[in-house]
Amino acid sequence: MTSQITLAKESGPAPARTGLRGHPWLTLFAVAIGVMMVTLDGTIVAVANPAIQKDLGASLADVQWITNGYLLALAVSLITAGKLGDRFGHRQTFLIGIAGFAAASAAIGLSSGVQYVIAFRVAQGLFGALLMPAALGLLRATFPAEKLNMAIGIWGMVIGASTAAGPIVGGLLVENVSWQSVFFINVPVGVVALAFGLFILVDHRAENAPKSFDVVGILLLSVAMFSLIWALIKASEWGWGDTRTMLFLIGSVVCFVLFAVWESKVSEPLIPLGMFRSLPLSAGTVLMVLMAFAFMGGLFFVTFYLQNVHGMSPVDSGLHLLPLTGMMIIGSPLAGAAITAVGPRIPLVTGMVATAVACFGMSALTPGTGTLQMSLWFALLGVGLAPVMVGATEVIVGNAPLELSGVAGGLQQAAMQVGGSLGTAVLGAVMATTVGNSFGDNWARAELPALTPEQMDLAEKGVQVGIAPVQPGTPEPIASSIAKVAHDTFVDGMSTAFTVAGCVAVLAAIVACFTKRGENAAAGAGAAHI
Repeated sequence: MTSQITLAKESGPAPARTGLRGHPWLTLFAVAIGVMMVTLDGTIVAVANPAIQKDLGASLADVQWITNGYLLALAVSLITAGKLGDRFGHRQTFLIGIAGFAAASAAIGLSSGVQYVIAFRVAQGLFGALLMPAALGLLRATFPAEKLNMAIGIWGMVIGASTAAGPIVGGLLVENVSWQSVFFINVPVGVVALAFGLFILVDHRAENAPKSFDVVGILLLSVAMFSLIWALIKASEWGWGDTRTMLFLIGSVVCFVLFAVWESKVSEPLIPLGMFRSLPLSAGTVLMVLMAFAFMGGLFFVTFYLQNVHGMSPVDSGLHLLPLTGMMIIGSPLAGAAITAVGPRIPLVTGMVATAVACFGMSALTPGTGTLQMSLWFALLGVGLAPVMVGATEVIVGNAPLELSGVAGGLQQAAMQVGGSLGTAVLGAVMATTVGNSFGDNWARAELPALTPEQMDLAEKGVQVGIAPVQPGTPEPIASSIAKVAHDTFVDGMSTAFTVAGCVAVLAAIVACFTKRGENAAAGAGAAHI
């Protein structure tokens, strides 16, 4: 079999496959290894940040840039990277993404200064953006329509498993080896993924694949995405009403408008706006944003709750989140089978309802809530998220034309990044407002020593992440009272944040009613002609 397959515009009988190259399930395996490397890195690095800060003498701003640089590069590049896959082939972009991500990881491990860590984290984001949409494009082109949902389900299972393993593996490596090992682990994984990719993957291309690049569209979309994500990242520091925040948000809106105008006029646009005439595709994109808002925004506070309120180590907190990620691992392939049988609408609506119930349930958590009760809500959240991760992906990618499968994959990933950033920023503002409104009163009611305005402001910032402002040498009774006030105030803010997340999940359940099975899903492997 040749290493390249051209996909016809119309559906036809699938060719008989011989040998290992291009085999659908082996393709899934090869893709899953690469995706695992990127998603594992997404959670493993958070555990390493304190060690990096201490070893390299980094400031808080430096440590934030280790995360923000990666997030910005990834979010800004995803759709453009998907277009590159549509133009040059998803096999090539996937392999380049794998090789570049592993090389950038090795460079971080060898870095002697935090500025190099940040620079190579940006490189990781760029190469990760090449890899993720290409993975979906390869699955879309390789699997017949009746098996695509199961493949996406297993793909989601890999994401869930590697996300769950991140804090645990990261904690063990940092505690027993070094922070550098967190990045070096990507090198052997990348080598294995590259070897399988070279041997297994086949380059599928649609006959009417794009032949040119919309450079102006790429620039406008990149500036728009950067401005939006940057405003969301910095809003908690600057304030939502700050001039800088507003300028970035307004600049983002202006660039998005200019992008839409340009795309309607250019002959071969980056994102043909006609894609969004598909109501299911548009609904799937909005659903992905809302799901990520509720999930990532809420989960942001759960880690602080487990570590700063319950006093758990990163490894222990990762273990306590296993019911959530475990149910996502189990539920993703099951969701794929259910969506294949009955279509995406019922599983998506049911999943978002379960997510809403879980969010409302977690709004009742207290500083003394036991492991069993937490685990039940975490497990229900995982049950709810599994069909949404699988179904919304199928709705977006399956309702896009085959020649735009990379753009659709980038759109799906970008929607998750925007939703997660928006959820973290908005729910962070909810937390800050709740703490600001109640902490001073709670402190006074506990009859604790009065604080100066500067001390109160500093204490409130700590309480927003569950840290009790107990100074060294504070007598035990007073220290206990301070901890109780801080943790109660934090949990009140977390409760309000989860209530907002639950309402967003309800809205997402309504949006899910407008989804349906991908109209173009059959134009994948079933339309391949050698």
